[in-house]
Amino acid sequence: MTSRGNLPRGAATIALCFITALLEGLDLQSVGIAAPGIGAEFKLAPAMMGWVFSAGLVGLLPGAFFGGWLADRIGRKTVLVWAVLLFGIFSLATAHAWDYSSLLAARVFTGLGLGAALPLLIALTSEAADPKIRSTAVSLTYCGVPLGGAIAAVLGMMEFDAGWRVIFYVGGVVPVAVALLLYLLLRESPSFRQQGTLHAHGDRRVSGLFDKPVLGSTMLLWAACFFTLTVLYMLLNWLPSLLIGQGYSRPQAGIVQILFNIGGAAGSILSGRMVDRNRPLLAVVVVYAGMLLSLAGLGLSNSFNFMLIAGFAAGYC
Repeated sequence: MTSRGNLPRGAATIALCFITALLEGLDLQSVGIAAPGIGAEFKLAPAMMGWVFSAGLVGLLPGAFFGGWLADRIGRKTVLVWAVLLFGIFSLATAHAWDYSSLLAARVFTGLGLGAALPLLIALTSEAADPKIRSTAVSLTYCGVPLGGAIAAVLGMMEFDAGWRVIFYVGGVVPVAVALLLYLLLRESPSFRQQGTLHAHGDRRVSGLFDKPVLGSTMLLWAACFFTLTVLYMLLNWLPSLLIGQGYSRPQAGIVQILFNIGGAAGSILSGRMVDRNRPLLAVVVVYAGMLLSLAGLGLSNSFNFMLIAGFAAGYC
């Protein structure tokens, strides 16, 4: 089949992965945006609210690990459909939590689905994209996460009769519908279809990461990913509450959160373009130097306008 014939199918996969990433971003940030309402209804102290945030993160790690392990054995499409169903159903369960324990349980299972979905979105996009624009295509898919967060921030600024629960209704019903769309339209991973199973090849690829010539690079990438995601998830969960605690109004906190996410989408695409143009070192220097400055700006700013700039820059980096 010609590359022209392959384009619509590859583009369809990337589009479906982008839509799913939007929902992933909405669900990832929903609890942080709903935190003031949740804390008030369940009378939670800050430390207890911290456990609510952490519950979702606790689910992310095993979700990512076992989701990838299952995908190598039964197919990436199958696992992705079930992962999206999982975080959709337990987002709805969050809206119907009746006490602190049920709230924590709902967030853990939501995290399991979220953790399983995102690596599969990146893997499917990477396979579907033309090698010349692979980093850009992956970045485009990943920018769905902050854009979904921006949608969550907009929902958080709006007044609804159902209060904080609305964001979890949206984050529950829409993923269930999209899971059906994925089942009907998403193509299975080409490598899985050709090989029948990926686990033997996957095991060799994993062991290769620890070969002496690349071991240092593997450790540096893992460390950078760990600490960057630590900062990212802290900001996703705590930024709205911290801004309100500093005296900003809920709409002002929402605007900063929206700019943070728009910055994240811009940073994802532009950094991907730098890598595709063989400028990875420039991308790393810009991102990490900018991260240091923007986080200092978020912590030290006394001006709302400067806070807007720092929020956008932190999201970009």
